[in-house]
Amino acid sequence: MALHPRTLHLSYDELDSVQDLSPAELATWQAARTATDHAYAPYSGYHVGAALLLADGSIFQGTNQENAAYPSGLCAERTALFGLAAAHPGHAPIVGMAVAARPAQGEFGAALPCGACRQVMLEYEARQKRAIPLLLPGRQNTILRFRSLADLMPFNFSADDLPAV
Repeated sequence: MALHPRTLHLSYDELDSVQDLSPAELATWQAARTATDHAYAPYSGYHVGAALLLADGSIFQGTNQENAAYPSGLCAERTALFGLAAAHPGHAPIVGMAVAARPAQGEFGAALPCGACRQVMLEYEARQKRAIPLLLPGRQNTILRFRSLADLMPFNFSADDLPAV
């Protein structure tokens, strides 16, 4: 058996402040933070918001939605993407995305999407055949800027992995 060591490189920018964002990025960033006000999180107290910037300049928001039967809830990233597709079929391409999170009574902190959200986000990027830049709050009050959602999930499952029908 042969061993083939590999190295994976991850590219992203780490920004010190919102002043380092473009006006469009700042609007998306603020929309994600504002969306946390509408999260339904009575069980975890963890309010998450997501914002999608469309090529036409409009912004669509999503929030986490919890349920007493925990697996029945849904993350903010997926409510934003699924809600956009359901409410606006044929919508303008998504050209940016941001996520924000905070406790019910507290300050904003790091917000890193779960694996299920990363998979769904990546599928939307593949569907539109165009990268979707992403802004995430980092753990040291920084902003992480990814050029593509694919950067978050380099080993992903895609339509290419399914058998031909």
